[in-house]
Amino acid sequence: MFQEPDYRENLSLMLSEVLHDIGVNERIVMISRIQNMLMETMDYITDRLNDENGTVYYLGSRSEGTTTLGLNSDIDALNCVNDFNLIQDWSEWEHGKKNYFMIQDENTTPGYCFLQLLRYDEPLPVTFIPNDDYISDTSGRILLKNTIMHGVIKGAVDHGPSNALIGQQGACDTDYVLAYPCKSWPQSASGWLGRQGIGRWPTQDMRRHATSTRCFVVPTGSKISEYPELEWRISTSLAERCVMLNLNITQIRCCVLLKMILKYFLNPQAEINISSFMCKTVLLHCIENTEPSIWKENNLFTCLTYCLLELHSCVQNDSCSHFIIQENNLMAGQFTDETKHELSKYITEFIQNDGHGLLRMDFDDLGQRLQVKLNMVPHGGYNFRSSLEIYEINLSSLYQNIATHVGGCNVLVLEHLHNQNIRKMKQSVCKLMTFSDNRLQHAAFKFLAPFIFTTNGSVMASSSIGENNQVSPESLLWLSAGLNSDISSSRLKLASVFYSTRDMEKAELILRHTKQQYYSYPVIPICRCWQKPPTQVTAEFMRACIEESDNSINHLTSFCVSFIQKEINCVPHELQYEMFRSTQDDMIHRELYHDFWMDWAVVDSLPFLYFLQYKVYRHLQRHQDQQQALNKLISTIEIDKNLGHRETALNILGQCMEQENRPQQALKCYLLSLQQRARNNVANVHICKLLCRVLTDR
Repeated sequence: MFQEPDYRENLSLMLSEVLHDIGVNERIVMISRIQNMLMETMDYITDRLNDENGTVYYLGSRSEGTTTLGLNSDIDALNCVNDFNLIQDWSEWEHGKKNYFMIQDENTTPGYCFLQLLRYDEPLPVTFIPNDDYISDTSGRILLKNTIMHGVIKGAVDHGPSNALIGQQGACDTDYVLAYPCKSWPQSASGWLGRQGIGRWPTQDMRRHATSTRCFVVPTGSKISEYPELEWRISTSLAERCVMLNLNITQIRCCVLLKMILKYFLNPQAEINISSFMCKTVLLHCIENTEPSIWKENNLFTCLTYCLLELHSCVQNDSCSHFIIQENNLMAGQFTDETKHELSKYITEFIQNDGHGLLRMDFDDLGQRLQVKLNMVPHGGYNFRSSLEIYEINLSSLYQNIATHVGGCNVLVLEHLHNQNIRKMKQSVCKLMTFSDNRLQHAAFKFLAPFIFTTNGSVMASSSIGENNQVSPESLLWLSAGLNSDISSSRLKLASVFYSTRDMEKAELILRHTKQQYYSYPVIPICRCWQKPPTQVTAEFMRACIEESDNSINHLTSFCVSFIQKEINCVPHELQYEMFRSTQDDMIHRELYHDFWMDWAVVDSLPFLYFLQYKVYRHLQRHQDQQQALNKLISTIEIDKNLGHRETALNILGQCMEQENRPQQALKCYLLSLQQRARNNVANVHICKLLCRVLTDR
């Protein structure tokens, strides 16, 4: 099987080079993995700060590094609800928790279970049906339906066990899977621990680490189940991720090729026939059943062919065993006879074409790149992205995604702090200081802490300004500690504090410095208050990400400035109106879990910078600078397509126009603001006030 002719070795080497060039190499794989680990760690810290007892895990292609730009893989997020205790032995029952017994018997499909509700006060079954989420079976057991979790994420589409949030143009779709944690490693997976393949892979160390990870159940039944609404699939996704993280680069490239073949040849119309998870499972079985020496660059095409032969056998036999829970047949009930025949034909044709199918694949220009490498076409006819360009795109995407995630975490922390008193806020900050157990927590701390420090200092400053119009030294220390959150937002908060205490010289100095910094770098704005389209990054930003390295988020991003109501005395009165944007009717049109920021004053950094300059220069009677700042505010609103809160920028511009005694322009600003956001917009109040003043003046 593995005694290849020269052309196969040459094809393998050329194919490996192409995959390296399009980003399937050690450096970019590591970038992808770091991103997901950081996101997990930031979510963990955020949940602990907010007293949430959940854990989010990012799984699938992006966490493993088994994707490319062209494949545009979804983000898979598993949300574990830690309040539940799923047991397989009565000794695992816990007092006060919502306990369920995992039932695996002749009525459940292998790899699935029923969840029997137990009492919270003693280790006994519940004997009555508490609500419509439960059902009593013929044995009197009270079982939880898996439909309890369907549609729980607002704006999501049910898709098997997951809720898919469809990304806007330029963004990735995200599959959110809600899960309950198992107390111990599933009994149905215990056979994997003693299984030994030809190459002694996975190693004992890998198995030991894998079994130290958590297992879950997710809300979906088998397609061949007699009780599809009662079954819960047992998930060993963290153990599988552990195995995938130990693949070598040839094995990763083989996985990527299988996914490309799947999307291009086997599921061309995005029909759900063979899943990428099945392809990954076939790959793992092949690795387990071959010698490790086979998986090297000059043997890539033969390894791919071996995997396709194994996949063909699985389709023919309607059997693909889960890698860890072997009794779970991933293909059970998946295919009609017609579909099976079609898939078998496509796989057979691809294998018999001996590599020619690869020349047709358009993901990341793989086919054309391979033709050039094999000297089948002249190189000059194509303008491919270089490997350096692809590295820049991946690295800039890493920084943008991490920055966006930081913004999302900050919004959630602000929501929590919005409802806390100052003492509890200080406790949250103290809790934050404890997260430095490892390098990942330390990195996540560096990203999240400055925003929390700034908010803590601003809340304290607001309190002291309200009492004696002074800023306490302690609040200034916290504000100073948070200055490097990004290029602008924390500095603008500090400038706003000084403006609120009429210390215009200090405010002007900070604003001038912030403006200089902003235009010294190719900065991108970040806003996570609502699902706005992502900022389109520039070539300058990509290059700067490499040059700035670890400081990219601090120097190259500009977050919107968010003031919770406890900071109101640090907010210019023109912006304070935003905290009261919603009428009783407007509240009906707010989304409970997404629109809490509407009770704050939130504004994009650049418009706020020019607005503050306009106000400060007015107090300093520097009229020429004041008009320049006003003109910059106008042009920013007109030109900048990346503003997340354009309606707010128009509202503060309208108030500037009123102060300039230009009521018609002010009215135009407010009407444009309402075009941006018709509901939950304080522009309605500004219009009423403006009309009242105009009529009174007459």
